[in-house]
Amino acid sequence: MVRILGISGSLRAGSLNTALLHAAREAAVPGLELEAATLHGIPLYDGDLEQREGIPAAVAALKARIMASDGLLLVTPEYNNGIPGVFKNAVDWLSRPASGIAEVFGDRPVAVMGASPGGFGTILAQDAWLPVLRTLGARFWAGGRLMVSKAGQAFDADGRLVDDRARQQLAHFLAGYRDAIER
Repeated sequence: MVRILGISGSLRAGSLNTALLHAAREAAVPGLELEAATLHGIPLYDGDLEQREGIPAAVAALKARIMASDGLLLVTPEYNNGIPGVFKNAVDWLSRPASGIAEVFGDRPVAVMGASPGGFGTILAQDAWLPVLRTLGARFWAGGRLMVSKAGQAFDADGRLVDDRARQQLAHFLAGYRDAIER
């Protein structure tokens, strides 16, 4: 069984990306177990806070969950054509202290997907993650892309993925990622 930790890069209760993460968790992909995480409780990165109090408990807990997984799935919104600040902030905390970057990210398989109400999906945010993941030493899975565009129509009012084509693409994406991790 391949264990993946998926993190939604949005704090919003009605987030399309959190809904996409839940749809991924509920997808019936054999041999894959997906656990969902959020960024709630992670403060803004502050080197003085880190020096004074160490790594916040929410960051330490998320680090432990990442290290217990076989792969990491970043479910990213796209804000102003880039990575949401709250998501990048969390990754900055997760990379602290610098001596522990390899432990958390080094050679860890990472995939990126996202949902957007716009017509281009989250292509620019996904591309913006590439230099960050490279810097962290993660193993980016480039075997597929999943960008749910016009996501307001793909999910119902309760946040369930109702678009059959998007559900099929999601299952295919997850199966490909699982296979890459197994190799």
